[in-house]
Amino acid sequence: MFDLQPNKNATIKNDVLSGLTVALALVPEAVAFAFVAGVEPLVGLYAAFMVGLITACIGGRPGMISGATGALAVVMVALVADHGVEYLFITVVLMGLIQILAGVLRLGKFIRMVPHPVMLGFVNGLAIVIFLAQLGQFGEAGEPGWLSGTFMAGTIIDVAWIEGQQLYMLLGLVLLTMAIIRYLPKLTTAVPSSLVAIVFVTLLVVLLGMDTKVVGDVASIKGGWPTFHIPAVPFTLETLWIILPYSIILASIGLIESLLTLRLVDEITETRGRGNKECVAQGVANTVTGFFGGMGGCAMIGQSMINVNSGGRGRLSGITAALSLLVFILFASSLIEMIPLAALIGVMFIVVIGTFEWSSFRILGKIPKSDALILILVSGVTVLTDLAIAVVVGVIVSALVFAWEHAKHILVESREDHKGSTVYAVTGPLFFGSVTSFLEHFDPAQANDDVVIDFARSRVADHSGLEAIDTLAERYLNAGKTLHLVHLSAECRKLLHKARGMVEVNVIEDPKYFVAEDSLG
Repeated sequence: MFDLQPNKNATIKNDVLSGLTVALALVPEAVAFAFVAGVEPLVGLYAAFMVGLITACIGGRPGMISGATGALAVVMVALVADHGVEYLFITVVLMGLIQILAGVLRLGKFIRMVPHPVMLGFVNGLAIVIFLAQLGQFGEAGEPGWLSGTFMAGTIIDVAWIEGQQLYMLLGLVLLTMAIIRYLPKLTTAVPSSLVAIVFVTLLVVLLGMDTKVVGDVASIKGGWPTFHIPAVPFTLETLWIILPYSIILASIGLIESLLTLRLVDEITETRGRGNKECVAQGVANTVTGFFGGMGGCAMIGQSMINVNSGGRGRLSGITAALSLLVFILFASSLIEMIPLAALIGVMFIVVIGTFEWSSFRILGKIPKSDALILILVSGVTVLTDLAIAVVVGVIVSALVFAWEHAKHILVESREDHKGSTVYAVTGPLFFGSVTSFLEHFDPAQANDDVVIDFARSRVADHSGLEAIDTLAERYLNAGKTLHLVHLSAECRKLLHKARGMVEVNVIEDPKYFVAEDSLG
């Protein structure tokens, strides 16, 4: 069994009310992402319901909301256009199986390798994307590009902007929604301010008969129960080769976005989620969704922020959001379709303000230039392409910067000991980036017949380091001199032992010398 409220700060009332608020915000996004992917609105709504419910029940991060997302939708559109929606369903099933495998193999721990500047860039970039996505709502309904522009920042330029009284009314309702969310908590926190704002603005529009866009202008959300359905595709190798690339890409994007959102919620709630468990939960959710006519999904940072900021901390908040969405589809579609889009835009603008790391501007001049560049780079790539590419680019650039910086930290000092041997003391890691500098410090012609390289303050890290040592051994052998290696860590000796057919050097064991092992870190 699972605990509905593992967090001591969670309450049933907060979870239920925040879950209801999230469900209201989920509707237009799920519909819009379905249009982006080229499928019917119910395909997006069913995905939001099933992925949200399953991850809330068995996921590794209580309080995090999952559903259909734009990052996945933009990948799906080509598959649907070329092969049809049935291929999308079987692709989502395979995507889920890959994510389950990632969790079983405990690959979720690799999210720790994402540096803090990349995390800041991810958060800022996603906040900008959420903001730009809402600008599409300021376009004329029915105009080309309106639905796509609603949530995909890259097509905002296609939107025909509204003008005059309609624009002023929309802006006024958005600002009213934001004001209620901002200032109501100063009076009471008994009810989530986002929920109060949505209900109040909806009643205002209905009672005053205001002519403004509502959820029903996007699409009808009325539907029945999702039913089990085996995707109608030929189960052949040809089908596998069609769906496999899409499944791998979707699984990767889904896990990256989910694990980064998990880390963000961890920081806000000062608790710790379980990454590998979340990988399995996302996989199970997508596998099930594919068999019930859904488009799949992953964690949603915007809705997760709404939930957390509204007081949702336990699993009950996500369960409530998913079940409320199902109730909307089955019984309350006519009421939900009356909600003004302005109220939901205001909620998302508040999410943008709360998500963006405004401290980034203050720290840009105080952190290393390389970190500042990575932060800006990841933000820009997130906006221009997608989250997965941005994170991968950020991690690669961070790794290259790290390698470059540490390549300059190799130091070799020489001396002659009491036995007449030339001793070289190495400081710094020996790896692909530092081998050139390392080799420049040795001159066989200037050394005595017996040469000792002391690795007490160094570590051989990779194949390039082994090759550098082998190169030195060959140089000293050709010069008629003997080379010894001392004070190698256990990991270094293991590397050399594996490469003994490739590297021929004399490693001196020193049982009295102890070094920290990587395995203990």
